[in-house]
Amino acid sequence: MKAPAGGTVLDPAAAVALHAFAQATVRAWARGEPLPPVPDHPALQRHTGAFVSLHRDGALRGCIGHLEDDLSLAEVTGRMAVAAARADPRFAPVDRLELEGLTVEISVLSPPELATPEEVMPGRDGVLVRRGSRQGLLLPQVAPEMGWGRLDLLEGVCRKAGLARGAWRDPATELLTFKAQVITGPAGA
Repeated sequence: MKAPAGGTVLDPAAAVALHAFAQATVRAWARGEPLPPVPDHPALQRHTGAFVSLHRDGALRGCIGHLEDDLSLAEVTGRMAVAAARADPRFAPVDRLELEGLTVEISVLSPPELATPEEVMPGRDGVLVRRGSRQGLLLPQVAPEMGWGRLDLLEGVCRKAGLARGAWRDPATELLTFKAQVITGPAGA
């Protein structure tokens, strides 16, 4: 488990509880069973954004997140676990036969803060760009996974937003950074 630099960190018991809940939620959804109840662990009641990413054999299988802090961490994790399993438009819904070998990764987000391009540190910072109705976000773990430096990261998040690669240079483009505590493990069969 990696903790966000400068962010609030879940203690190990809360992180284990959150991951177990996300695992159980993905398994239940894929099997067509009732979803598990939202855990009432006190640390999981704070309101924060989170992403749930699913991986199979090292490849992305689904990733959906919620940036706003309008839901409890437990609630947003449950919702994003189901969304990652069924609603990522890049992938077909997860099938029950895929559960063995599926990894569930939760990224618990710190609040985004305005940043200058020079302040962006790949591997430490997630990046969010906004311009008009367009928005793109890349989690902190994306840059190291892709072997990206700062320029690659800034261009990548602009492309994800459907903007020109250099749109981050334009003052009309809002640039924000955030940290993430990453909790990962197998989904189980």
